[in-house]
Amino acid sequence: MSSVETVTDVELRAPRTIEEAGLSRDLVTQLVLKTLHFAGELSGTELSRRIGLPFMALEPVVRGIKQQHQVEISGGALGAPSYLYRITDVGRTRAMLFLEQSHYVGHAPVPLEQYRRYMNAFKSATTQKVDRPMVRDAFSHLVISQRVLDQLGPAINAGHSMFVYGPPGNGKTVISQAIHKLLDGDIYVPHALEVEGSIIRFFDPVNHEPVGERPSSGLDIGEEPDQRWVRCRRPMVMVGGELSLDQLELAYSPSLGFYRAPVQAVANGGVLVIDDFGRQHCSPRDLLNRWIVPLESRVDFLTLQTGQKFDFPFMTMIVFATNIKPAELVDEAFLRRIHYKIFAESPTKAEFLQIFENCCAERGIEYDQQVIEHLLTTYFKPRQIQLRGCQPRDLILQLLSLADYLGEAPRLNGDLLEAACSAYFVDDREPQATYA
Repeated sequence: MSSVETVTDVELRAPRTIEEAGLSRDLVTQLVLKTLHFAGELSGTELSRRIGLPFMALEPVVRGIKQQHQVEISGGALGAPSYLYRITDVGRTRAMLFLEQSHYVGHAPVPLEQYRRYMNAFKSATTQKVDRPMVRDAFSHLVISQRVLDQLGPAINAGHSMFVYGPPGNGKTVISQAIHKLLDGDIYVPHALEVEGSIIRFFDPVNHEPVGERPSSGLDIGEEPDQRWVRCRRPMVMVGGELSLDQLELAYSPSLGFYRAPVQAVANGGVLVIDDFGRQHCSPRDLLNRWIVPLESRVDFLTLQTGQKFDFPFMTMIVFATNIKPAELVDEAFLRRIHYKIFAESPTKAEFLQIFENCCAERGIEYDQQVIEHLLTTYFKPRQIQLRGCQPRDLILQLLSLADYLGEAPRLNGDLLEAACSAYFVDDREPQATYA
């Protein structure tokens, strides 16, 4: 077991009481009644599972609303956890009032202070250390020069933000994604957070990948895991040209009555890739102005609808991937805060041939170097086409589509490749006039 797992498992034991959970009795009462409102009737064990708190913690709340005739016992035996609890008309009326304030139903939230403590423990326990063999292995599916790999390794160890830039088609996005493979250990992600009585839905099934069940027996042993958290792979969140400044703030839904976490918070403990940086709806300057403090302090500041600001852990490795020169996007002051600038260079001829061979192997096509050499001499060179890492993959896909259309066997054929090139590259040369 890694050091990260040891720390997080100790930190995240199931609370025995509402006070240990850090939640108010009123908030838990709301969750119990809203859950029963939609379910109608649940056993104590099932109610505990849905809310994510041991029944030992829920029992005082359930007992209280039962005394107020908002729920009733409709069956079951062998103790309170096995009883069936049914919501009454009085309880349903109260639940409807709670739903007017917030439609959040599900696992009880984790207080912000508990999340801060966990992330600080996670940071202390996580000692990212990669070396040359590890980096080479993580990028083994790519043809990348050792120079680029030797820049990526120290950047990953430092955990700082980085620019990955260079001509289009040289794998900047794929490089950014491969960085994620080098992040060691897992991370626990709360289903939701509670801040000053407001709820922020945090776990995102699109960007958070659970790595194992955290089974609960439903018994009050005191050594069970806190079901309000989900054990996940360290996240990788990718955004592109659609990114706007609004996505960097809490998103409040008036109709639902709760918030969704911003993208940089969802990526906490992992990687946030800003693909096509410089092509967002907001300007690069505005985007970096928003992050200029968090990039250095590792603390972000978010704002509730009430106007109240609060500090939030910012433990995200940001990768800015762009085919625009960094100096054309931001000034020197911003570049200084992005410590690592990695140039994704175009492949050499030898690397280009190797990429072609790898792509042929992936598609089950027999590789013939002479065919590619001929293509470079007769098609690429006369047209002064620059070599790009994406071209072999794209041309083979074009070739396969063309062969399928013509009813031919898929093979590395010179005529098919040249036809694929004609459809792939833009050739704006004016053809010479011919007269019959």
